Amino acid sequence: MEWFTLRAVNLITTERWKEAGQRGLPLSGLLIAIDATRQEMHLIRAGEALMGYPVSTARRGLGCRQDSWQTPTGWHRIEDRIGDQAKPGQKFIARHPTEHVLPTIEWMSGGNEDLILTRILRLRGLEPGHNAGPTVDSYDRFIYIHGTNQEQTLGQPTSHGCIRMANHDVVDLFNRIAGIETYCWIGQDDETKPMKKGIS
Repeated sequence: MEWFTLRAVNLITTERWKEAGQRGLPLSGLLIAIDATRQEMHLIRAGEALMGYPVSTARRGLGCRQDSWQTPTGWHRIEDRIGDQAKPGQKFIARHPTEHVLPTIEWMSGGNEDLILTRILRLRGLEPGHNAGPTVDSYDRFIYIHGTNQEQTLGQPTSHGCIRMANHDVVDLFNRIAGIETYCWIGQDDETKPMKKGIS
């Protein structure tokens, strides 16, 4: 599902795409750009934004430290793609699907329970000392893009460090990047606009 009509983000996506290529992304690849200021994700191909989705990054903000409960910044690669046969709303524990499938009504469960549902895209940091390596490693921190039971908070920073998506949206994204080398950038594209506050 396309969440909104894509903004005029051509300059930003073009520059981000160029940097992705400099970091090794092939021309045939795809780029996921996550703007924590606006709590939005764009899927980019050849410098053009194809899709936009609302997301939730961490309640505690951005940061790469182990046990910080923050969302890491910078450049990543989609390393593991898990759950291609899972049902929408299916619950994962330790990256393995369980028999528990949440009905649609429970995709907005409320409370503070942070379930991992539907699909998992696990990130590997590409910047040694920043998001790769001891004490800051995104892969070792188990940072994912995943479906959530907290869809009502999308558009606000409320996660425990991962990037939450609506369950139908994460299926759409998963399918669009299937078999394609995909990088992921996480940061703040508009430093002048305050980051949306988390839920206390």
